[in-house]
Amino acid sequence: MATFKTPAVVLKTQDLNESDKLVCLFSEKLGKITAVAKGAKKSKSKFLSVTLPFCYCNYVVFRGKNLYNLVEAEVIDSFQVFLNDLNTLTYASYLCELIDISMISEESNRELFKEFITTFYFMKINAVSIELLMRNFEVKLLKLTGFGLNLEHCAICKKKIKSSNYINVEYSGGICNSCSKFGSLKISNASYNSLRFLTKVTTDKIYRLSLSDDILKELYEILSEFICHNYSRKPKSLEFLKNFNDSFI
Repeated sequence: MATFKTPAVVLKTQDLNESDKLVCLFSEKLGKITAVAKGAKKSKSKFLSVTLPFCYCNYVVFRGKNLYNLVEAEVIDSFQVFLNDLNTLTYASYLCELIDISMISEESNRELFKEFITTFYFMKINAVSIELLMRNFEVKLLKLTGFGLNLEHCAICKKKIKSSNYINVEYSGGICNSCSKFGSLKISNASYNSLRFLTKVTTDKIYRLSLSDDILKELYEILSEFICHNYSRKPKSLEFLKNFNDSFI
């Protein structure tokens, strides 16, 4: 049976029986996988701490007949600090849910893994507005899973455009003044240009962008439509995040 060592983050867990867990991991080398962690529910288990939510480790797994099995793990960063704040916990859970709904099992996506880990670290040190981090990650997620936004040319006629007040989910991009706006979403010029900036900038440079609450709210609503349209199911956390508190974007 093949054995693999790979960095990975715990997306979610499920009780398998009285002592074992099923652990859903997002790994650098293997993509999204599910592994059995034998004895992980026991208080003295070596797998107890490395199967906690958000834990980032070097995992060693071997491929069984149907599932992977966890052999050993070494913690890189537990990210358990996220559990100390309900707001941060909710956002971290949302990121994990986005990975879960967008990724096919055992399909490696190293660039997305890098974006995911970078976003976690930015959250940990409070380097950037958390709402801006989420919008940036959503844009990167769409791009790296094959649903990137075309904001430089009309998504219908392909004519080059500088900005637009309409964006179409079906065509994955902006619509020029000449083409039909049927089925398109209205978007302000400021939000369109902000979205275009996010499609180009690397995550380590997003601190250069400062957005008003109104723009962040508009981007949230528009990107939510793209996410719901392109992936297997609607993230449950989106509505929870939206209603989490009155100050949310």
